Amino acid sequence: MSKPHLRLSGVHRHFGEGETLVRVLEAADLTVASGELVAIVAPSGAGKSTLLHMCGLLERPQGGEIEITGTPTTKLSERGRTLLRRSTIGYVYQFHHLLPEFSAVENVSVPQLIAGKAPAAANKRSMELLELLGVAHRASHRPAELSGGEQQRVAIARAAANHPKVILADEPTGNLDPATSDLVFGALQSLIRDEGAAGLIATHNHDLARRADRIVTLKDGLVQPLTL
Repeated sequence: MSKPHLRLSGVHRHFGEGETLVRVLEAADLTVASGELVAIVAPSGAGKSTLLHMCGLLERPQGGEIEITGTPTTKLSERGRTLLRRSTIGYVYQFHHLLPEFSAVENVSVPQLIAGKAPAAANKRSMELLELLGVAHRASHRPAELSGGEQQRVAIARAAANHPKVILADEPTGNLDPATSDLVFGALQSLIRDEGAAGLIATHNHDLARRADRIVTLKDGLVQPLTL
């Protein structure tokens, strides 16, 4: 298997204390390799979003270690975590969060410009991604002029704009009809494989989850394999 871009080792995450203590993760382990897509399927409230937030360095575990491209992150400063997140992680949310005043291609270019890329190079990369995701013909359109599926594919392109080594997606097809969900999931899967990223996606859609390389669930505080 390819080198793992994402590795969780003995990760703990609790909420509350005493009688209200909720143990979300207890010594959880997970490895996702380059070009691999892993689907997380678990009931609401099981901790899928918490797990993704920790993998995305948006939350810290209370124990254990999370490695991104071999770099331990638990003891990194907030600035160190921010810099690593910007350079190596792409995040796709259930709601696209596109900037309404910018066109599709501009939305994809923004994170590249923030990272210091020249405008022409950012535009070229943006158009390549929009082409890969089948929405290049909508490049000049603003989000309000795009369908839900088109908006989400632009959001995926934006997440991949800076060549992240880890792509995380939290219910990215949750607001889409079945046909559009299938299209968006396929685009995300192709992108992860083409870019050689480690992909981790939380979904309630069992049909889509079966298309992933592996399926896991959260049970008894552990990340466990799941067969659907």
